[in-house]
Amino acid sequence: MPSSLDARAHRGEAVTAAAAPDAAAGSAVPGTGTGRATAKTILFGEHAVVYGRPAVAVPITAIPVTALARPVEGPASLRSALYHGRLDRIPERLRPTGAAVSAALDAVGRPSAGVAVEVRSEIPAERGLGSSAAVAAAIVTAVSAAFGRTLSPDERHELIQIAERAAHGRPSGLDARSVVATGPVWFEDGAATTLAVGGPMTFVLADTGVAGRTREAVAAVRALHEERPAHVDALLERLGGLAAQARVALGTGDAEAVGAAMTDAHAALNVLGVGDPALDHLVAAARTGGALGAKLTGGGRGGCIVAVARDADHADDLVAHLRAAGSPAAWSTHLEASR
Repeated sequence: MPSSLDARAHRGEAVTAAAAPDAAAGSAVPGTGTGRATAKTILFGEHAVVYGRPAVAVPITAIPVTALARPVEGPASLRSALYHGRLDRIPERLRPTGAAVSAALDAVGRPSAGVAVEVRSEIPAERGLGSSAAVAAAIVTAVSAAFGRTLSPDERHELIQIAERAAHGRPSGLDARSVVATGPVWFEDGAATTLAVGGPMTFVLADTGVAGRTREAVAAVRALHEERPAHVDALLERLGGLAAQARVALGTGDAEAVGAAMTDAHAALNVLGVGDPALDHLVAAARTGGALGAKLTGGGRGGCIVAVARDADHADDLVAHLRAAGSPAAWSTHLEASR
């Protein structure tokens, strides 16, 4: 059974070594801070959410990221699978990670402090699974905790968004909310609420092995919207409507209805121009493997698909089927009925 400390870290809350009893009030003793977040999958609403439509996302607890931080003498540094060195020499492609560290130091009033940050992530990058947001969430929680500060959910969200703006330009905030969620999220007008689940439901994710091109896809949708606004608005409205249908289906535990909505959403996203042959291949493979529905997830043009399994046992078979179809990695995530 996980300890209470482990459980707090799992929720993305601050965990501070040698913390005082009132650590939640921000008076913890500085020490080693730990932050944890998870991957996420967008079930419905990618791209549409950028234009004010609702979205549904689910955290993937099987794919975690953890950050450790401790105050040090000397310059701030980062250790990860992608980089080990001083923060002021971080490569351009990791600028969002550096932005997360800097934002957290600013938040605790120690912008010039030395801090050693270690990131351990199991989330594949550029797959539409919220890697940049999850890493940022873990880092800002860990760094703040290392300096005796526990962030409120809104403070944490804004710090994650600083890093996300460095990564994506104009993030909707969906990823920042989803990677620290404990259940399915309904996201609308910048606010996130936890969705009720009427019955157990299992989703399977599969990686195409092709890096997603989120910035490119977002720019392409924007350009198409400027060129054919009525056409794109109709597609976005359709995607938002499918998110609303899925909200009802999740609430009643109707996996078949969720799957049917996924199939419709994938078709609409293809018309929107964010599909990819590798995504279509795995969506088709999921359907031949017995999935109730499947679609691309995230920005598109590569990345991952998400499918609805018939039940938890079928999810294991579906993972194997998708791996046999060429996916280099696949995972499942299970939702229990809300209590």
